Amino acid sequence: MIKIYHNPRCSKSRQTLQILRDKGIEPDIILYLDNPPNVSEIEDLLSWLGMESPQSLMRKGEAVYKELGLKNETRAKILLEAMSQNPKLIERPIVIKGNTAVLGRPPENVLNLI
Repeated sequence: MIKIYHNPRCSKSRQTLQILRDKGIEPDIILYLDNPPNVSEIEDLLSWLGMESPQSLMRKGEAVYKELGLKNETRAKILLEAMSQNPKLIERPIVIKGNTAVLGRPPENVLNLI
């Protein structure tokens, strides 16, 4: 089963979903802005993506990133909680297959997973 953390308003997310569908895959769509992942789920995503720091998965251009003063924050717990409470901070889309994941930036990255 393939899952996608999807934001329908994001062009990269829509393109990634379309690539999956073009390949005959109908993924489990997680509308993560409506159902934010908890800290443990974000930790899993980081591991599956091969990212060491929560900062690697954060959208640094978001207003809330600046408002919360996260630029120089290094404590993983603080960053993970910020992403869980403010899912706009999570880079998208994320496509998961088992215990492996890719970031759909560019959307063609998903081809490495399927």
